[in-house]
Amino acid sequence: MTFKPKSEFLKIMLERGFVADCTDYAGLDEALENGGMPAYIGFDATAKSLHVGSLIQIMMLRWLQKTGGKPITLMGGGTTKVGDPSFRADERPLLTTEQIDANIAGIKQVFSAYLTYGDGPSDALMINNAEWLDELNYLEFLRDIGRHFSVNRMLSFESVKSRLDREQSLSFLEFNYMILQAYDFLELHQRYGCMLQMGGSDQMGNIINGLDLTRRACNGRVFGLTSPLLTTSDGKKMGKSQNGAVWLNADMLSAYEFWQFWRNTTDADVGRFLKLYTELPIDECDRLGALQGSEINTAKVILANQVTTLLHGAEAAAAAQDTARQVFEQGGIGDDLPTVTLTADDIGDGISINQLIIKAGLVKSGKEAKRLIAENGAKLNDAPLSSPGLMVTADMLENPIKLSAGKKRHALIVLA
Repeated sequence: MTFKPKSEFLKIMLERGFVADCTDYAGLDEALENGGMPAYIGFDATAKSLHVGSLIQIMMLRWLQKTGGKPITLMGGGTTKVGDPSFRADERPLLTTEQIDANIAGIKQVFSAYLTYGDGPSDALMINNAEWLDELNYLEFLRDIGRHFSVNRMLSFESVKSRLDREQSLSFLEFNYMILQAYDFLELHQRYGCMLQMGGSDQMGNIINGLDLTRRACNGRVFGLTSPLLTTSDGKKMGKSQNGAVWLNADMLSAYEFWQFWRNTTDADVGRFLKLYTELPIDECDRLGALQGSEINTAKVILANQVTTLLHGAEAAAAAQDTARQVFEQGGIGDDLPTVTLTADDIGDGISINQLIIKAGLVKSGKEAKRLIAENGAKLNDAPLSSPGLMVTADMLENPIKLSAGKKRHALIVLA
């Protein structure tokens, strides 16, 4: 790209690889130069925690605040009741209001680690779109807002078109999602002067709808900026691990497991992830990402420490590194390993090693456990497991035991 931004925020976004597309680079850059721009990203409350796939958007909001902008984290208390159909093969399960409120309460825990909330010019705002969506009058909404939307154009957006091309049902409920999200932008612009919506590149159609509505309804000067949908260098979707989603909430994924996820980054992704998920200078990210052989492991530890410190704090990052050192370098049992606590009733006369491996979260089924043992990938207290029929009794758990799957995944089993 030949465009050279003047604003610090857009310069950082482009240099560090945050940008997939922008509706108007020059216009956005000029508006950012005026300072204090309010910008938002929406987060639907489909689970009690966001996962690593959302971290790129959270970092965009953090950089916005660090460069003088005003971040708005919009909780989708209203839109979650409909469900975003973008690039999905089927309709999302409908959640109750109580489930959505509980999910929002869980999601809110993460943002305070990255953003400063308050009443200052660049302090972040946290807003729930249920404030206005729950109060809408259907006929007034159709008359005042619906008339600004072309169904022909909405059908042309890739997120909808791909679903229809596969002859998969798209309910009228889901079809309304993009109108409601567009209305969010209008409300935020009118209430808080919001000028920019950011999101993943799969949201560009929804963002453009919001821009068009805001311009038509109140002649607002607004912009859209999208980030790339990240996959790792081996083609896997960002945010997934061997054991499932990499959650951001500590009660759903421990700081150690979070640290270990980043420590296990493939060599080819280290430099890119340092730029996106840490605040290290660009030159240092490039230097660390270019390391070869065993030296790249040093860069991976730095990546894991930096990302974990931002989310969980420096103390948690140091404890995770110390646990990893004990487990991997010294063959010991680290204090911070994921732990499964069993009672005597859980064990009874004995519990099979297969069940323990499943309970530890190292595999998802008995079939996988048997395969892991058969392929010499399972260990008990660092000794290879050879028998899938081994029964573990309460006596054997007088001291904690360590289960391992391969070289990188471990868990402790303790008796209450």
